Amino acid sequence: MSELSQKIEQAIWIGKSLFERGKTAGASANLSFAHEEQIYITGTGTCFGTLTPEFFSVLDKSMSHRDGPPPSRELPLHMELYNKKPKVKAVIHTHSFHAVLWSCLRHENHEDVIPAWTPYLKMRLGTVGLIPYAKPGSQKLFELFGERVENSDGYLLANHGPVVGGKDLLDAFYIIEELEESARVAWALRNEGISPIHD
Repeated sequence: MSELSQKIEQAIWIGKSLFERGKTAGASANLSFAHEEQIYITGTGTCFGTLTPEFFSVLDKSMSHRDGPPPSRELPLHMELYNKKPKVKAVIHTHSFHAVLWSCLRHENHEDVIPAWTPYLKMRLGTVGLIPYAKPGSQKLFELFGERVENSDGYLLANHGPVVGGKDLLDAFYIIEELEESARVAWALRNEGISPIHD
């Protein structure tokens, strides 16, 4: 099996795993990975639960479409990460439940909005910034994301959901899983009046 085929197979497994465990629903999520100067991203309107190799759009790094279906309309979010964070080789965006809940709250520090109730989010990712609300797929959202992408390590789009990058697909998968779990813990403890841990 070629390296590209392995990456596509892994992307399909990740998508189905997230879908089957309720971390995304319908056609609300997208993922991408880099391979030999090209970006492979799930096509617009695709469902993580039914991904096949034909559902991936292929683009060059100038966002010119090369093959496959039209790309997800949120492609510019992915490209901001690839262009501004060279170590990022894969990106995942979902609408996972607790991350969305947390993104709807008011936060004092928009560059790091999820408290360190456990050490694992900081160990695996770092800070999680909040991107102000703008309509999904809009140029305004892409501009707000681009202005803040270098201020944090992962992101919550306000009233929308998480976006993370990783050094490869599995890394991005582990990160978005940890972000959702940390948001779930944060939501459960939000009114408890206790302090997060400090290293």
